[in-house]
Amino acid sequence: MNLLLAIPLEVRLVLLFLLGAVLGSFLNLAIYRWAWRKRSISPWSEPAAKAPPRKPSDRIPILGWFGLRREAKLHGAGFWVRPLLIELALAVGLPWLYWWEVVAEGLCPGLVYLPPEVALPASVLHVQFLSHVILIALMTVATFIDIDDRIIPDEVTVPGTLLGLFLAAVLPWSLLPELSVQPVVPDPALAIPIELPAGLAEQFHLDGLYLRFVTLTSPHFWSDTLGTWSPLSSLSLGIGCYWLWIFAVLPRPWRVRHGLRRALAIASTRMFRALLTPLVLVIWLVGTAVVVGVWLWGGAHWAGLLTALMGLVGSGGIVWAVRIIGALTLRKEAMGFGDVLLMMMIGTFMGWQAGLLIFFMAPFAGLLIGLLNLLIRRDQTIPYGPFLCLATLVTLVGWAGIWEWAEPIFGIGWLMPAVIVACMGVMTIMLFVLRVGREALFPERA
Repeated sequence: MNLLLAIPLEVRLVLLFLLGAVLGSFLNLAIYRWAWRKRSISPWSEPAAKAPPRKPSDRIPILGWFGLRREAKLHGAGFWVRPLLIELALAVGLPWLYWWEVVAEGLCPGLVYLPPEVALPASVLHVQFLSHVILIALMTVATFIDIDDRIIPDEVTVPGTLLGLFLAAVLPWSLLPELSVQPVVPDPALAIPIELPAGLAEQFHLDGLYLRFVTLTSPHFWSDTLGTWSPLSSLSLGIGCYWLWIFAVLPRPWRVRHGLRRALAIASTRMFRALLTPLVLVIWLVGTAVVVGVWLWGGAHWAGLLTALMGLVGSGGIVWAVRIIGALTLRKEAMGFGDVLLMMMIGTFMGWQAGLLIFFMAPFAGLLIGLLNLLIRRDQTIPYGPFLCLATLVTLVGWAGIWEWAEPIFGIGWLMPAVIVACMGVMTIMLFVLRVGREALFPERA
């Protein structure tokens, strides 16, 4: 870390600009290679039929797309604009995010009220930055594939979820931060004391300042009942969350035209066969063993993994519930199951608290764009994944202010089930209004 910090900030930002451009180039490759309709648009893929050979200059990020304009007859006019903008956005976005999270320390709630002399550990800031770059890269691929093909491939969400769980277990400080002003911290393993300049503690009446990561129990302290050597309820909770995700990624065909019993038999048979395939079996058994191993490891590592697992279930579960409610209200599939798996992946990086906030933000943007899409383009379908990703990005960048506002709400434990139920009610009403509007505008399709 000292070697990294010894590099001048300007040099680091320039290197991140170049790294962002290269990362954007490979994300473009993933967008076209993992899509439902695979296309040879990326300069790193094989040229399309009748396309002239690719030149080495075509693979230069950002600039190479100006040369690839010669393939417009194959891919359509202006096909090169979007991938160019993606690479440019990553090139500009990575150094800006580094400056915001590491230099300005803008991610940590409450720090803005303290003097600039109060500094957070550089290692923690860099770990968080790394985690968020990975999440943004995954969401970028998911967003544009969903826009193009109305699908979010498992190639994004399954490895992304496993990677999020791995980071939470090995580098638990990659989770979202929060500050704690307390004279005593119940579990020192989950808090880093922040050194205060002489006289500052008395000036601001601080008994102690600690940096924590948002855990399953935040804003409350980590509960002793979830500790390493507590009864098996803690381990059972973690394994249950992981197995629920395994169940979610299995194919579950549901055809009731021949009766409920036959539908259950077909679905269970397909799931059982998929579970016994080598790859799924390895993910299931090895993943379960890893959960047990991290539980034995304990400390911040178990707190991080269990937080990510509950983030997976809490974030994805609420979208899963909306999918069911939407299907019943709209009398058709309201959103694809890829959105559920996408939100599960996001929950492993962000936690269940941020997942609920993302859930609140995304539907309003989705409803607005959906109505405009309906009125202007007469198109009844919109991809919902991009709105989940946009809400995640807003929550991530604005975490300091958002958590300061939301922390008191999450501090009232009994209120959260009521909020979730109310949210489900609001979503039901919104979907019902959308269905009524659709039937009024398109009576022949109702």
